[in-house]
Amino acid sequence: MTVAKVIEITSTSPGSFEDAIRKGISKAQQTIEGIKGAWISEQKVELSDDGTIKHFRVDMKLTFVLE
Repeated sequence: MTVAKVIEITSTSPGSFEDAIRKGISKAQQTIEGIKGAWISEQKVELSDDGTIKHFRVDMKLTFVLE
């Protein structure tokens, strides 16, 4: 029998949504083994005072198998 757990994390990047996703998963893999998938639940941008994009932010749910 396999049992999985889901956690939610938020990650940001000044470059792109894809970079924020990659950085978030990479950081999570440093402390969590067996991550099997990610579901991106939200994407947001933070704007600077002049209206340009300052940060790309993703909220994601990671699924990993419990041993």
